[in-house]
Amino acid sequence: QMQLAESGGGLVQAGGSLRLSCAVSGPPNSTGAVGWFRQAPGKEREFVAASSWSGGRTFYADSVKGRFTISRDNAKNLVYLQMNSLKPEDAAVYTCAATYRSTPITSVTLKGTYDYWGQGTQVTVSS
Repeated sequence: QMQLAESGGGLVQAGGSLRLSCAVSGPPNSTGAVGWFRQAPGKEREFVAASSWSGGRTFYADSVKGRFTISRDNAKNLVYLQMNSLKPEDAAVYTCAATYRSTPITSVTLKGTYDYWGQGTQVTVSS
């Protein structure tokens, strides 16, 4: 069983930056994928970014492309989401998710791809 725990959320002004971390515990994951999703009040959970666990392939939602970066520190079992140039519409609860299953890059945007989810961390962006 894999367990995920996010940290790093908080309040930031528009235009600022935050780095979220996701600590991954459990059996090593040399296949599969890890992703970040977010959910704002009254909205559906949406895909933000994903990375293959071993190969370094990444994929981003159009709304964050060029501003957010997903990265991994496999030695520390950490996954990061660096968020720059934050906008008020980026405010949401951010959750990391992961799967052991080998995942086509075209499927990483789908919630059903992921088997394990963290509890989420709140990001608030003031205008």
